[in-house]
Parts: sequence; structure tokens; C-alpha cells
Amino acid sequence: MPKDWNTAYENANMPWDKGAAAPPLREFLATRSLAGRVLVPGCGLGHDVRLLAEQGAAVVGVDIAPHAVQQAQALPPVAGACFELADFLALPAQYHGQFDVVFEHTCLCALDVEQRVAYVRAVLQALKPGGHYLAVFFRQVADYRGEGPPHPIAADQIEALFGNDFDTLESRVPQQSYPCRPLGCEEVRWMRKRESAAG
Repeated sequence: MPKDWNTAYENANMPWDKGAAAPPLREFLATRSLAGRVLVPGCGLGHDVRLLAEQGAAVVGVDIAPHAVQQAQALPPVAGACFELADFLALPAQYHGQFDVVFEHTCLCALDVEQRVAYVRAVLQALKPGGHYLAVFFRQVADYRGEGPPHPIAADQIEALFGNDFDTLESRVPQQSYPCRPLGCEEVRWMRKRESAAG
């Protein structure tokens, strides 16, 4: 059953929110910058959105939970960052083909496994032809027994979901992470949407 995300934010029951941008994203940005328009699905309070905007991108963070968007908008603003209420899996038409990059962190792992195909479809819809997808994937979740979120994703599952429409340009285990996440449980992938891909 899908989680009631809005109630979680209303009750401040947000263990996934660490109060700062994802360390693997900060590590990635230390060696390159992301230009153009960036979409961050499931942005929560928007820490990753603000970091990307500080690096010079024009960033839209979307979330399905109204209370998350309200909290994100209430934090000190950063030029180039905005937050909007939207269901990423039913991507509004105004977002189609509008983004140079989609950045993934804690959205895919929060979805039920059967929703992953719809998630990939939304990524394809959001990206311009030849656009890029930067993901921090959860490869391992401690004590996972099939219940989530979060739900881990294995290498073969990543390939099954993205392999037909994306080329992987870079893949690495980040050396920086939140203290609660052991080294090796995350994987950063930098991918490019193929010109032939639908969406």
C-alpha cells in the first residue's frame, strides 16, 4: 500500500530527511556542475534542490505531499530553486520535455516496486532528447525483508528498467554518505537518455 506521505510530513515523521543535501550529490558536484533546467522528483524539504541551485542550475523540486512543498517553500529561498506540488508518476504536461537533467535521490526507493515502470516513464517524459539522469540508487537496505519503504534496487533491476532507453556514462560507489548509510550501500549513476528513446 502506498505510504501517506502528507501525513508523515504533517506529523514530522520523516526519518529520511537528514537536514542537508545528499553527500553523494555534493561529491558528484565537486568534480562537475549541472547546467540548464533540473527536475528533482520527490524533493521533500528540498535540500538537494537548493544545493543544485547554488551550483547555478534552474531547479524545480516536485512532491506529491502538500505539506512537504509548504515546508520547502518556507525555508530560506535560494535563487534558481522553486518547489511545486505534482504527482511525478502522472507527470503534468507542462513538464514534458523541459529538463536537461532529472536528479534522483530517495524517490525511486520510496515507491512500491510495481510503480517503478511508471517512474521510468515519467523520467523519460521529463527529459529533453539527450538529457541526463543522475541517480543515487539504494543498492542495499539494512534488514530488508521485502517491506518498505525504502526498497533497494539491484544492478540487474537497474539495467532492466533503464537499459533500453539510457546509456550509462559513469557508475561509482560514493565515498561520502550520511553517517547512517554504510559505505557501499549506495551507487551513483550518470546516464544519458538515448535520442531514440520515447517520451
